[in-house]
Amino acid sequence: MNILRVCKSIICFSLAIFALLVCLNNVMDYGSNYAFVQHTLSMDTVFPGNTLKYRAILDPLVWSLAYGLVIFAEFLTGILLLIGAISLLKNIHSSVAFTRAKNWVYLGCLAGFLLWFFGFIVVGGEWFCMWQSEKWNGVEAAFRFVVLIMFTLLLTAMPESENDQK
Repeated sequence: MNILRVCKSIICFSLAIFALLVCLNNVMDYGSNYAFVQHTLSMDTVFPGNTLKYRAILDPLVWSLAYGLVIFAEFLTGILLLIGAISLLKNIHSSVAFTRAKNWVYLGCLAGFLLWFFGFIVVGGEWFCMWQSEKWNGVEAAFRFVVLIMFTLLLTAMPESENDQK
C-alpha cells in the first residue's frame, strides 16, 4: 500500500469533515454567524469616519442571502472533499483511478478557497473593511482555513512514486 496515498485520503477526509462541521454549526447556531454577516455587510463596526461606508449594505434580505451563500459554499466544499476522499480511498491501488479521483479534491479546495479567500478576505476583509472591526473580524480565521485548503490541494497534487510502496 502506498502510504502517501493513504495520507492524502485521510487529510482530504479531515478537511471535508471540517467544512461540513462549519456548515452544520452555522445551520444549528444560525444567529451567531448571521450577526457576523450583518455587522460585516452593514460596516457598523469599522473605524469612525471611514469614507468607504457608502459600500455598506443595510438590507436584512441581502444579509440572509449572503449568509445562505456562505452556508451553501461550506456545504459544497465539504461534499466535494468528502467525495474526493472516498474516491481516493476506493482507488488507492490504481494510479490512473487515484489520479482521476483527485479532481474531486481539487474542486472542493477551489470551492473552499473561493469562500474563505475571495469571500471572507477579499470581499469581507477589504471591500467591507472587516479588518477594521475589533469584534467582527474574520480575516485571521479565514486565512488559517485558506492555508489548510492550499496545503491539502498541494499535497494532493503531489505525484506518488510507484516505488514508494510501504
